Amino acid sequence: MQKRFFEAVATLTGTTIGAGVLGIPYVAAKAGLAAGLLHIIIIGAAMMLVNLMLGEIALRTKGNHQLTGYAGRLLGKTGKRLMTATMVAGIYGALLAYIIGVGMSISSMLPGISQTAGSMAFFAAASLIVYFGLKAVEKSELFLSFLAITIMIALVAAATSSDRFSQGNFTPVDPKNIFLPYGVVLFAFLGAVAVPEMKEELGGRGRKLLRMAIITGGLIPIVLYSLFTIAIVGTSGTSTQQVATQGIGEALGGTAAILANLFAVLVMSTSFIALGLALKEMYMYDYGLGKKSAWILTCALPIMAFLLGARNFIATLGIAGAVAGGVEGALLAVMHLKARKMRWQKPEYRISCPRIANAILAAMFVAGIAYTLISVTGGR
Repeated sequence: MQKRFFEAVATLTGTTIGAGVLGIPYVAAKAGLAAGLLHIIIIGAAMMLVNLMLGEIALRTKGNHQLTGYAGRLLGKTGKRLMTATMVAGIYGALLAYIIGVGMSISSMLPGISQTAGSMAFFAAASLIVYFGLKAVEKSELFLSFLAITIMIALVAAATSSDRFSQGNFTPVDPKNIFLPYGVVLFAFLGAVAVPEMKEELGGRGRKLLRMAIITGGLIPIVLYSLFTIAIVGTSGTSTQQVATQGIGEALGGTAAILANLFAVLVMSTSFIALGLALKEMYMYDYGLGKKSAWILTCALPIMAFLLGARNFIATLGIAGAVAGGVEGALLAVMHLKARKMRWQKPEYRISCPRIANAILAAMFVAGIAYTLISVTGGR
């Protein structure tokens, strides 16, 4: 039972912690370190609550489903289609962000290679892996996630123990940018797709541990993101780069620089491959497309957007997080209210919060979407 519990925690933590963390220090430095950390804590807690709501929905429902399946059962065909569209849009945004980010990291490691060349080389290699669907890559995902977390902790230790780290680098709160971190931080906490898998991993009697597994798996990213952000901003200050590891690599130099950029390439590459494979398989299994057509549809849109000039890593993460993550979060809050009215099977736990909490959550996500879209269109 204990082994299943830690496996479930690892599934949520590994799914949540990914390339999104690389953008948090930059927006935190712009908004002010205190404002950035507040975003991490509030959004992290909100997403933990959303995941707990999803866990209750999963425990109330017979059979195994994913987010789209639960949306279909509770909100009908329209809800299912909206959840599907949200997940697909979020994945495309993430794939584009990783193409941009890896190119920046490769160029930082190998100054003779331009960011565009680095991005194109990465896309060529990663898209081939997505096409062939290498099982070795899929099976090693948990190990690679653990390796990424280990490197992150090593970078935090190296940064905070260096001469460059100083509280004087902590940026003050800037009221003009106080909400800037929202989309990027929300993107970094997206991991709800892991909750149904956690229910399956825990099995029959182990499902009573699902609530604690979700809480534990939600607290770990909050702590790691906070420490990583403090370490990067404390080392780089206002010079914090869009891909955080670039700045810390330049500041620390030597082995730390190589480790920092390898960490960035690792987390973005594994995320690109995992999401690309998931999207390709959805097109194949759920929509009946052939392997080649599904692969082209998966990979063509993000690379076309890149070639047409979409090159801003932070803006891409922010839009993907705020819009896709916001719609997903709002839908799950509404689904939880609907599920509580259903007399399905008795869940192993219930969220004992007033219904107004669901409304507040949904309103927060909708407001975040509106703010981001207004900002992007020049309203800020």
